[in-house]
Amino acid sequence: QVQLVESGGGLVQAGGSLRLSCAASERTVSTYSMGWFRQAPGKEREFVAAISWNGGTTYYADAVKGRFTISRDNVKNTVYLQMNSLKLEDTAVYSCAASRLGAATISVRQYNYWGQGTQVTVSS
Repeated sequence: QVQLVESGGGLVQAGGSLRLSCAASERTVSTYSMGWFRQAPGKEREFVAAISWNGGTTYYADAVKGRFTISRDNVKNTVYLQMNSLKLEDTAVYSCAASRLGAATISVRQYNYWGQGTQVTVSS
């Protein structure tokens, strides 16, 4: 069973930056695509970013395009989400997910494994 553990969340002022990490328990994840999703209070979970197994393809939600960057290190079995120019509306619990599909996907139903999430709070 693949386990995913997120870290790097916290409290940051608007305009600041954070880098989230998601460490996987098994090396097989290096063949999986990975994604980040977020859920704000009272809202549905939404797609943030995705990356293919080799990092060659990435997708971003329009709301974060140009501000967030997803990357991965398959030697460390870790995926990252660099978040810059943070806005109040970026406040949410951020979760990483792994899909046995090698191709990047934005569809939540195509992800097989999920982390517990890490809180990101952006203050004014």
